Amino acid sequence: MRYGVIGTSWIAQSYVRGAEITGGWELGAVYSRREETGRAFAEQFGCAQVFTDLEAMAESGIDAVYIASPNSLHEEQTRLFLERGKHVLCEKPIAVSSRNLRELYRLADQKGLVYLEAIMMLHLPARRIVRLALEELGQITSAHLDFSQLSSKYGQVIGGQIPSSFDPHMAGGSLMDLGIYCVYPALDFFGLPDGISTSGTFFPFGGDVSGASLFTYKDKQVSLRYSKVGQGRLGSEIIGDQGTLVLDSISKLSGIRLYTRSGEVRELVGEPSKDRLMGYEAEDFLRYIQDPAGTREEYTYARELCMQVCEVMETMRDQAGIQLG
Repeated sequence: MRYGVIGTSWIAQSYVRGAEITGGWELGAVYSRREETGRAFAEQFGCAQVFTDLEAMAESGIDAVYIASPNSLHEEQTRLFLERGKHVLCEKPIAVSSRNLRELYRLADQKGLVYLEAIMMLHLPARRIVRLALEELGQITSAHLDFSQLSSKYGQVIGGQIPSSFDPHMAGGSLMDLGIYCVYPALDFFGLPDGISTSGTFFPFGGDVSGASLFTYKDKQVSLRYSKVGQGRLGSEIIGDQGTLVLDSISKLSGIRLYTRSGEVRELVGEPSKDRLMGYEAEDFLRYIQDPAGTREEYTYARELCMQVCEVMETMRDQAGIQLG
């Protein structure tokens, strides 16, 4: 199946390499605002078609598109390609507004198309391993999910620039960029919380530097922490009365160890390559398209979870005082 890529960043490169691993995808088009940038990207992967006009790309012979553009462009670009009959895999956050997300889901359904958020953890084999491990923890009363990563763009901010990944007018910032990786597993593993309390810190230009949120449930509390200006080292943990699950990376579900109450330590998941990680979501994207009946339950759950995450993040932004756009 032929697909196009919007964006030429490192994450787009990783996705293309991951899609190659599946054996079912062929890169048929690359979009970049600059011809030379798009051409250099396309030549790495033997792709002949390069576009600087999204309308022209949407009218080309591709079957699907992977969107890896700045966050604020996701909804507009998704609508264009859905209207042209293309399946869409869009990088997180799939949408800023839950109202717009519902409209885009309706459009995809009307067109008979797959519309999916590119969130790695939902498609990883490690997710099933985590679910099984949670059953060994006994009564889970607390969890701490942390994604604090020093951004490669932070030097630009220090130098007085505002890159899109930090710019609130481009739907950037710590919550939208990194916090979402904590929200997804919280809702996937524990469901919707009974209460949410969120706070954040901000740059003078309005972008959120870091944030913390407490999800409260009847029987547990789950704390979320995320930052783009410092590198976390302790990872995440889920604590039960029979053991503790430690995850070095909550976004990749890697470096996972189970500590039993008796002191035994079991290594469950190591450190897979980035390309292989993204290959799993490319593989599932293809399965959802080619086997809609056989994957209906799985795809429906992914969509419902995506909507919940979008709505919860709207609540978190309101509580923290994050203003986008």
